[in-house]
Amino acid sequence: MNLFDRYITRNFLQAYLYCIIGFISIWFIFDISDSISTFLDQHVGLKRVLEYYATQIPQILVILLPVSLLLALLFVLGRMSRANEIVSMLTAGIGLIRVLTPLFLLALLTTAFCFALNYSVAPHAEMARKLFFADKSTAGAEGQIFRNRRESRTWFIQRLRPNSNRFDNVEVLQQDSSDHITMAFLAERAEFQPGENTWTLSQAKVVHYDPAGNIISERMEPNLVIRHWSETPYRLRSANMRAEFMSLPELRDYLTFNSDFPQSLLAPFWTHYHYRIALPWDCFVVALIAAPLGVGFSRRGVLTSVATAILLIFALNFSTHLFLALGEGDRVPAWIAGWAPTIVFGTIGLYLLQLRSSNRDPSDFRGFLPRRIFAR
Repeated sequence: MNLFDRYITRNFLQAYLYCIIGFISIWFIFDISDSISTFLDQHVGLKRVLEYYATQIPQILVILLPVSLLLALLFVLGRMSRANEIVSMLTAGIGLIRVLTPLFLLALLTTAFCFALNYSVAPHAEMARKLFFADKSTAGAEGQIFRNRRESRTWFIQRLRPNSNRFDNVEVLQQDSSDHITMAFLAERAEFQPGENTWTLSQAKVVHYDPAGNIISERMEPNLVIRHWSETPYRLRSANMRAEFMSLPELRDYLTFNSDFPQSLLAPFWTHYHYRIALPWDCFVVALIAAPLGVGFSRRGVLTSVATAILLIFALNFSTHLFLALGEGDRVPAWIAGWAPTIVFGTIGLYLLQLRSSNRDPSDFRGFLPRRIFAR
């Protein structure tokens, strides 16, 4: 790294860190003002409060890093342009792409950092917030239905214990290929043994049916061990899961275990799977858009360039949420919903960079409109 690389990197990192710290501070002030009454009412200790905010900061960083990157790039490049530093570098024979290379490398590092956060930690932030402020007197979820379409088995569970392999008041219906009930298992408790991969039904009642739905026989079993069921506690809870709260490994496992679900039910999970991978690349897209618009060779177009950059990033954010909604509703393919905004605006950023490299102002829209509009 030569002298001007270190100079550009130092100036950018200073502004970048100021933006990140400033945004996090503003968020923290607003959040603590909203939550402090709950902390006091529930007698939450300082350690628990710090643990809570440790779960929230990764999600906040994923949101704030692209914005901080945008503002830092516009500020640093605008200041260097006004001081004619970039013009001096270009005059010395250094190409514009070479001048911006350290900033693009830092944007790639930011992308990698965002991907690390978005891989597992950040998606759990909202669920951690819900659990933190949830009523502690209600442990577990009430009511759950799970349909195993491959093995024609339906589970009705009255109560799911959190972080446990035990379920209370379970009814399992075994059906044939024509969806006629052949057997029913009613148990006070069902417990899964991971090592043996078996289910133990306590105080179980086993009922056999004929094709007409009449009871053939029934018997009571104090402890009935079943070895051939493929369901696991994770699969049973998965019917209650929401895609936006799941990490990338959890989404991958969900799609693997529940591949027999209808496409309309899997669409939100496939969409968020691609979205989790594509979202960090928005940081690099921001750099591609902000860098050419931040460089200005005249003071006249500074405000226009800044406004154009902010408008494009707003459009990127809007289209991301729009395509996410379309993908969740199974109106567009999941990979398009996840990647389309990143690809489209990344292409726009590359085009703006090409315009700036050829010494054309990317914020001057007169070059793209008929000349008669500006004839006057």
